[in-house]
Amino acid sequence: MVQSWVEAETAECDLGDARLNRRLGAMLEALGERPGKSLPTAFQDWSNTKAAYRFFSNGNVSEDKILAGHFAASALRISATEGAILILQDTTEFSFKRSVPQKVGFTHVSTGRKIKDGRYQKHAVSGLLC
Repeated sequence: MVQSWVEAETAECDLGDARLNRRLGAMLEALGERPGKSLPTAFQDWSNTKAAYRFFSNGNVSEDKILAGHFAASALRISATEGAILILQDTTEFSFKRSVPQKVGFTHVSTGRKIKDGRYQKHAVSGLLC
């Protein structure tokens, strides 16, 4: 029997309750059919949207538990492949405004708009570069 992509990605997920595991699968299926859409648009009706919000607020659900299945499925795909594996990534910058930039992580000084005396406004950018 051939597994769907959702079954393959969630096979190793254990959220501690079979109902939560099924809900995760149903949510991934709906989100996969409508990528980039809001939750209400992806889930098509209020009852499924409300179930998704309850799922995300459940104390047994966490990012690491959800990703555990994806990581296990990725490991299986990698181990089944011979030769080189190309892993694509993109740089993401998270910027925060803080009065004391050292507390978050100083990344650089940015030059802003011109101020009245003709000089450019400078400000510290804090955050993470991933």
